[in-house]
Amino acid sequence: MNIALIAHDEKKEQMIELTLSYKNYLKPHTLFATGTTGKRIIEETGLDVHRFKSGPHGGDQQIGAKISENKMDMVIFLRDPLTPQPHEPDVTALIRLCDVYAIPLATNIGTAEILLRGLSKGFLDWRKLRRNDIL
Repeated sequence: MNIALIAHDEKKEQMIELTLSYKNYLKPHTLFATGTTGKRIIEETGLDVHRFKSGPHGGDQQIGAKISENKMDMVIFLRDPLTPQPHEPDVTALIRLCDVYAIPLATNIGTAEILLRGLSKGFLDWRKLRRNDIL
């Protein structure tokens, strides 16, 4: 499965903790991330991650393009709801695309853990079928 990992600055430490804790769940999948988040995940976990640009420089939109092409199966986007984001329209567009294309989306650590545990048990295998039907 193709999994996008995104974290606002105030949530990057949580993303590192999550990816370290669920490294074995993530390792067999193809991972994508926005710039700095991807760099930190690679450095601190050793996982192989394809890096897009940073969020404010178009990384959110690059992931959105993959979603619209049905080439992304899950998005974990640890958002900071208490800090204004200069690229909030891009964030909103990404979340909307997840809804339009029925892409499982976690915006906090609790939901991210549920998605990752479900992934390990095959609860998201329907995405493989859907990806093949649409392509």
